Amino acid sequence: MNWFLSALVGAATGVLSGFGVGGGTLLLLWLTLVQDMGQLQAGGINLLYFICCALPALWGHLRRGLVEKQAVLVCALAGLPACAAGAFLAAWLDVTLLRRLFGAFLLIVGWRELFFKKGAAKTEEGKTHKS
Repeated sequence: MNWFLSALVGAATGVLSGFGVGGGTLLLLWLTLVQDMGQLQAGGINLLYFICCALPALWGHLRRGLVEKQAVLVCALAGLPACAAGAFLAAWLDVTLLRRLFGAFLLIVGWRELFFKKGAAKTEEGKTHKS
């Protein structure tokens, strides 16, 4: 029965990831807190999981013309070395410290989402509105 519940959680967090809700974060919490998995192993599974969820979402966005290809290039060129640096830093830091830093990050993001207004965003038609 445990595998069935885990499959349901994986499917639910995959759907949430597709909607941009942060299903990967929820999956990390599930793996570390409920499944009692180590942070390193949970992070690796989360990365593989993200690829499986991100590729179909990217394909859908590309088909609808919602991807700014110039921005993707800039982000990839900056993101690849940043990911490598982050991986080396994570391997060097203590796991307990990483957990605390990640928890603080989640609290800050949650606080901002709850208490700060979002800026103006453009719709597909190009009109600006307040979110």
